[in-house]
Amino acid sequence: MQRPVPLTRDLVLVGGGHAHALVLRRWAMRPLPGARVTLINPAATAPYTGMLPGHIAGHYGRDALEIDLVRLAEAAGARLVIGAATGLDRGARHLLIADHPAVRYDVVSFDVGITSDMPALPGFAAHGVAAKPLAQYATAWARFCDEVIAGRRPPEVAVIGGGVAGVELAFAMHHRLSSLGAPPRITVVEAATALPGLTQRTRQRIFERLRRDGIRLLERARVTEVTADAVHVTGARQIPAALTVGAAGARPHDWVATLGLPHTDGYLTVDSTLRSVADPRIYAAGDCCHFADHPLPKAGVYAVRAAPVLHHNLRADLAGLQRRSFRPQGAYLKLISLGGQDAVGDRGPLSLAGPWLWTVKDRIDRAFMRKFIDLPQMPLPALPRPRAKGEPESGSTALPCAGCGAKIGAGALGSALAAMPAPRRADVLSQPSDDAAVLDLGAGRMQVLSTDHLRAFTKDPVTLTRIAAVHAMGDIWAMGGQPQVALSTVILPHMTAEMAAATLAEISQTAGATFAVEGAEVVGGHSSYGDALTVGFTVTGICAGAPLTLAGGQVGDALVLTRPIGSGVLLAAAMRLRAQGPDLAATLDAMGQSQGAAAAILAGPAHAMTDVTGFGLAGHLLGLCRASTCGAEVTLDAVPTYPGVLALASTGLRSSLWPANRRAVAAHITIGEAPRAEVLFDPQTAGGLLAAVPEGAVGATLAALRQAGVSAARVGRLIDGPPAISAV
Repeated sequence: MQRPVPLTRDLVLVGGGHAHALVLRRWAMRPLPGARVTLINPAATAPYTGMLPGHIAGHYGRDALEIDLVRLAEAAGARLVIGAATGLDRGARHLLIADHPAVRYDVVSFDVGITSDMPALPGFAAHGVAAKPLAQYATAWARFCDEVIAGRRPPEVAVIGGGVAGVELAFAMHHRLSSLGAPPRITVVEAATALPGLTQRTRQRIFERLRRDGIRLLERARVTEVTADAVHVTGARQIPAALTVGAAGARPHDWVATLGLPHTDGYLTVDSTLRSVADPRIYAAGDCCHFADHPLPKAGVYAVRAAPVLHHNLRADLAGLQRRSFRPQGAYLKLISLGGQDAVGDRGPLSLAGPWLWTVKDRIDRAFMRKFIDLPQMPLPALPRPRAKGEPESGSTALPCAGCGAKIGAGALGSALAAMPAPRRADVLSQPSDDAAVLDLGAGRMQVLSTDHLRAFTKDPVTLTRIAAVHAMGDIWAMGGQPQVALSTVILPHMTAEMAAATLAEISQTAGATFAVEGAEVVGGHSSYGDALTVGFTVTGICAGAPLTLAGGQVGDALVLTRPIGSGVLLAAAMRLRAQGPDLAATLDAMGQSQGAAAAILAGPAHAMTDVTGFGLAGHLLGLCRASTCGAEVTLDAVPTYPGVLALASTGLRSSLWPANRRAVAAHITIGEAPRAEVLFDPQTAGGLLAAVPEGAVGATLAALRQAGVSAARVGRLIDGPPAISAV
């Protein structure tokens, strides 16, 4: 028997820049046992800036230049925290994050890039867009192109900054607008001399191309103000601009200089091993760092070349091995695209030009991005032979799911519950098969009690805790109750006491905040070590009157669902590195949102209500039908699904609990085999509320839900007949 390696060291990577992305890919191929890796980034993806001009020109779609950090982190066995780093507590070894508990580190590395924002330039914040970060610029550019096509904006663009980046983007925007049939008027404004650092021959080639394309270049012209339709420069001149792009003077993010570390003009100062000159626990790479011994220009090529050294040194520090120095190359080939599929090249004294250079650049860029599409995936260890006959319910070859996908199937659970005796106490009003226990407190007040726990489907304990808390309150809300108090149950994987304390702090802070929003308190709990992270809560709630149950549904009631379905498909896909990161991130965020407001709105008109969890929409709806002694029709096209679910389901991807859910209702459902139909059996974690609402009240109820920000949908109705489900 192989002994599991306990967690002993925390590595935190701040930023999803090129160096960190390559470090994570190497980590996926050769993880360091005992090290827990955390990646912190403001978004689920990170852009590859080398392909930005091609995207702006229309040669690449947006997804072609986005590194999927969710998939990358999953492949590397790392947790991803989607949030913005705000500071560093070196004494406590904590990384501070906006709207997130602090994250502990033993070693931390920064690769957060730079920005071309211009907060000091009057009017830029209101009327301009920085070329970096990429996401905001790409979104603004797409919107501008749509408005130009619709005739709402003139094709007038000003680019502030005449360096390579600004000129490349000017060419790209000129090409794109021309392809749209809108003769562009583009001006590049440079406060000093344009295209510094290139050979004179390369500069001449680019200047000639600017003149040929009709792109105006103003040198030694300082911008004084940006307005909605113009850029003002020295000499009281105005340049018409319906879009102003800032590409001048790329600079470090302001918060980097507040970390309390030595920096050079805001860039973290590092030595030859990429470590901070003041703190051996702290590393930096990419454009956000400054090399004390040999300052380098801000170019992605150095981040890519530094990645193997950074990876080696991070592992060395965590494992107590020898570090090595980064020795950057000298001259490198600069490939500058000219809008269309041609480019110029500049390296040392050489100057090159021609469409073949664009082909070279395209191949280099696509090869780089393929590294993050074709991710290494560790195969499951083979089952031992010989072994005892038989298979578990989910199948011996299936990759078992977590969350509600890890539940015991309805068949086995139903057999166990059927053997339990009915409650003997007069004040216990529920049965063992009900969603929650109901206690009569007298004077018309009822207490609702429920418990639930989730085995981790994400490596971030904060995300898991938030979703587990919402999930545990689902039964309280479904019965019309108000959450009151909660007890937590936490199982941590084996780790050092210091790491355990930090992890429990993240969990407890998140749980306290999540329950507090609902007016509830976490009053205690229990913790232990085990094989996998598990978080659960026992919750009590108060009902002012009789609780809602499954048994009150009436023929003709509309079925209202407050959340999409398909979380089980996405979680199963994530385990196999097949989910798209933005889809999964959006779904996890939705799963962690409160349903208290929705429950309060539904509690008034609803005849019956349940929450849709592990047994899927079909299983929970059938339970409502049985209790209400009626049937149900489901309007398949009206059932909402999370983004990306139907495409994944169409490939046959399912949660490991799906077969048991399907078998449990097979004799009572008439439905097709389209992906949307199959998702009805998908186990949901923190799923929506399903309510039977009188036909006369459904319109007002849906309007109230949407007014409260709940994307509810009418998905069917209750019909006369035996407990069964059919599709319409």
